[in-house]
Amino acid sequence: MSLSIATRLSWQCPEPTDILLQIEVAAQADQRLVQSGLEHTPCAGFNRVPAQDGIGTRIWLHQHGLFEVTYQAVVEVSRAAVDLAALIALPPHQLPGEAVPYLTDSRYCAASRFVPFVEEEFGRFEGGEKIAALSDWIAAHYRYVSGSSNAQTTAVDSFIERRGVCRDYAHTLICMARAAAIPARFASGYGPKVKPQDFHAVAEVYLADAAGNGGWHLVDATGMVDAASFARIGVGRDAGDTSFLTSFGNAELRKMEILVSE
Repeated sequence: MSLSIATRLSWQCPEPTDILLQIEVAAQADQRLVQSGLEHTPCAGFNRVPAQDGIGTRIWLHQHGLFEVTYQAVVEVSRAAVDLAALIALPPHQLPGEAVPYLTDSRYCAASRFVPFVEEEFGRFEGGEKIAALSDWIAAHYRYVSGSSNAQTTAVDSFIERRGVCRDYAHTLICMARAAAIPARFASGYGPKVKPQDFHAVAEVYLADAAGNGGWHLVDATGMVDAASFARIGVGRDAGDTSFLTSFGNAELRKMEILVSE
């Protein structure tokens, strides 16, 4: 699937401030950048650095005053859908090093708090079948409510309130997967059917085929995107690793416009 992406952001910094920006689609084997361009207000510092796990890039900016950035891209996504139920979970001692950090608690994902619930409610399931059951449970029990969470909301908060936005759905699924000893990570990106249009968040879980070949597989409990319609920006332990804008000082977001279409 070919996706057209246009993002425009502006913010105001009353004093010189360092900003870490992450809005560009990552160039990977399963998503090819046909074209990509970024324009921005002149600033004192501009430096691209590798993002988490070497997937995508972050941009360091050092600026003062009003700043605007426009990003446009065309992305060809070639990621194939898989049958989750046909995939297996590898025993922890067989996991590759890249998956190990995604087994344990992180800032927004206290997976250890979910162990009793997952064992009691989903203990009869295994591997990909368990992930599908977890995702279905979240979809059935959560309400998607714009503005119902903030930068301090954790997966435990969302589980108690049974509502949230895409990041909260992803955080909950990540916690439940890790509670079942299945590596799970947070992925940010773009999708054409995301409503309201915004940066989107999904979970990615590490599962293997019958031959034991492991890999990361996208699961979106909101149902807004699937493997073929998601352009990945970056990945991390949770939303703290993939925020589109992190400021080391005072930065007031003035405008955010995102358009994604097939």
